[in-house]
Amino acid sequence: METIKLAGENNNRINIVILSDGYQESELDQFVTDATNFSTELFSQSPFLEYSDYFNVYAIKVPSNESGADHPATATDVTEPLTPIKTVDTYFNSTFDGFGFHRLLFYGIDWPSSNIARSKIISVLADNFPAYDSALILVNSTVYGGSGGEFPMSSMATNANEIAIHELGHSLFDLLDEYYPGDGRLREDINATKESDPSVIKWKNWLGDNGIGIYAYGTSGEAATWNRPHQGCKMRYLGFPFCSVCKEGMVEKIHDLVSPVDDFTPDNSSNIENPTFPLDFELTLIKPNPNTLESIWTLNGTTIGNNVDIISLLATDLMEGTNTLTSVITDNSPMLRVDNHETVHVTTVTWTINYSALSVDAINAKSNSYTISLYPNPTNAILNFKFESNTNTPITVNITSLDGKQLKSLILSNYKSTEINISDFSAGIYVANFYTNNTLIASRKIVKN
Repeated sequence: METIKLAGENNNRINIVILSDGYQESELDQFVTDATNFSTELFSQSPFLEYSDYFNVYAIKVPSNESGADHPATATDVTEPLTPIKTVDTYFNSTFDGFGFHRLLFYGIDWPSSNIARSKIISVLADNFPAYDSALILVNSTVYGGSGGEFPMSSMATNANEIAIHELGHSLFDLLDEYYPGDGRLREDINATKESDPSVIKWKNWLGDNGIGIYAYGTSGEAATWNRPHQGCKMRYLGFPFCSVCKEGMVEKIHDLVSPVDDFTPDNSSNIENPTFPLDFELTLIKPNPNTLESIWTLNGTTIGNNVDIISLLATDLMEGTNTLTSVITDNSPMLRVDNHETVHVTTVTWTINYSALSVDAINAKSNSYTISLYPNPTNAILNFKFESNTNTPITVNITSLDGKQLKSLILSNYKSTEINISDFSAGIYVANFYTNNTLIASRKIVKN
């Protein structure tokens, strides 16, 4: 296995693993070059460019007995043979004409024939890098082709890197094609919907900006019932950037998989004996480029710092007994428009400091991640709240008017949806403040119609 790009520890990075197929033993150095070229191109494009430090990339050299990929000439969407008929002995059985489409390059001509190759892929990954997040297969063929799915594939055609990035959009980020893929092949997802009402469509926050609109996939039949957000996104045309809606979904998936907190000190790995003042508390963050992370530090509920990685405390800052120091980290990327958006990601690091007049008796630390959902927003009556976290500590939600008057309060439990009725509220804007252990971790606007 070759390391192509190493940004940090595997347990807090998105690990992309690239496998070879159709490369003979003597061609594996070329495979590493092809994988490196793909990685270089990938991280030159947004949002991979900005979030490059969230990813590691590895290449696993899997030799095949012969070069290339099968072409049985069984496609029904072109006049065959579009390219010469070939049967090639490759490790993962790469073949064009998958499911009747000439350019669909897959590890089998159909689902039944792909089972053996799929088992081989899983076995190679288990033996070499079981902690992968996404596995991509590069196929040593200059014929145009690729596929998404569980293990996306790309040929080494002229647009090879663009094919691979497009397919990664499917497999890692759940993006759908924005060209019409055929009847029955679309579903409700980040960048596809049957909704056409601008006030409730899932990308309403972006409408009118950066070319985002509500565009039908076609003018008749089933295609006319589905809408995409952009006319020139990479999920429609190779060589184009991802649209704003796709980028937002990709950044949210990055935050689902990776905490922005890489490390913090002091941690609980060793006892702190007889600490002296000032006491230093430090975060090591995985910062996008440019950095869009924001941090708010509070001590016993009072804000003491903003957007700094280290805080120093004196004895005079602490009270007798238990003190709580918390840093709340969020991403204020312009690629995220969370106002009225369903989900927001928050990470906290909390130190509990037991202090007496003579000494600091103990410092305990923990890091928690929260995914907080509020929907539908805007609403006429019913609001749903939900959070998911690695902690079972409940969240308190206080809903206030813009002048600060508290109107409702509720307690949320991890992974449980809670519903409230605000039909008695006047039309307007309200604020939902989310607290854990008396620390404000997030605020969201609520629009009451």
